[in-house]
Amino acid sequence: MTMRKLFGDKKEDPSKEIQKSESEISSDSTDTKITDANYSRNKLFKKGVSLMADERMDDAARAFEDAIRIDPGHVDSLLKLGYTRFHMNDLGSAMDAYNKVHEIDVTNAEAWNLKGLIFYRQKNYEKALECVEKAIESNPTDGMSWYNKSCYHSLLNHIPESIEALKRSIEIDVKNAKKAVRDKDFENIRADEGYRRIVEVVVLESVRQGYHKVGQIVWTTMLGKLDVEDAARKLVEKGLLTKTEKNLGLQKVEEYEIVPELAEKIGVEKKVFFGTVKKSHPLVIQNLKEISEAIHAVKTAIENGDVKDVISKLDVFIEPSKKGGQMIEYFFEEHRDIRLFKARLNAKGSEYLQDNKQKMIDLFDHIEMMITKKLRNEAAQNS
Repeated sequence: MTMRKLFGDKKEDPSKEIQKSESEISSDSTDTKITDANYSRNKLFKKGVSLMADERMDDAARAFEDAIRIDPGHVDSLLKLGYTRFHMNDLGSAMDAYNKVHEIDVTNAEAWNLKGLIFYRQKNYEKALECVEKAIESNPTDGMSWYNKSCYHSLLNHIPESIEALKRSIEIDVKNAKKAVRDKDFENIRADEGYRRIVEVVVLESVRQGYHKVGQIVWTTMLGKLDVEDAARKLVEKGLLTKTEKNLGLQKVEEYEIVPELAEKIGVEKKVFFGTVKKSHPLVIQNLKEISEAIHAVKTAIENGDVKDVISKLDVFIEPSKKGGQMIEYFFEEHRDIRLFKARLNAKGSEYLQDNKQKMIDLFDHIEMMITKKLRNEAAQNS
């Protein structure tokens, strides 16, 4: 079972960085304390996150509790408090924290997923499954919830359901395939043909990343040698890989390459001198351009004030079958904001749109700016 990492540094957009003199910084700090009613709460919250990163869970819990005393409705502090209590094995207090989150917002997907982990720890897989189902209902594009759902189904010996959930998880984030092949929760489904195809995905991704020998693939995936050889053989039979034999001293070494047609579609990484990697990502470029086109469409809908049209256009950035997966990969924080916009529009309609029109346009302008930077970086890498 894998848990989402709930803390970490947030990388700021370099274009927003402004160099300040010491006097300016001091002035800003004073102004913040005066104008920000939540200054003390936010300071305690950040302190708690920092203590979590240092694995000082007792101290982190106290910081979050202090933040909650200031603002009992601060969802982020409640979630983090639950997480710290969970890792202190105080499952009752962790559940209390998540219940308080749901008193504020019963649709909070993160709290549902974390409740599921508490039941998982207690080996109550039926209840864990109920919780993760609610998490997915609130946020159907959360790959980790789908992954956990697959684990619970496997532990309950629901093999077809486990395979289907795992596939959905991998569609959202291919890294989940690599996690799955090492996860003991999937012992019940390892013999299933659907699971064997997931092993093939892991081997194919390893070759795409520039690892062409069986030994290299074993090392990078932690799969067994026989599993790698079997998956590679099937991928060759399906016309997705080619196999060549090269002489290495007195030995013959087998190497695998992605066929050119597929390589052109998915992009490949090639190892060059000094261990660096030169990347070719035509699919990334295509996805970014398509997201940019969708941004133009949604901004027009926002300007026109048509709520139904805006909601329809927002779905492009949310649905996994459209650009949801790519948004999660490239613009995770912004993807969350867009989901929130949609939920508010569904609840409040045109009133919310009129009050937040500029805020929504600013977000999409920001995404467009990041797309421009990413496209420039791709062009520079491939030049």
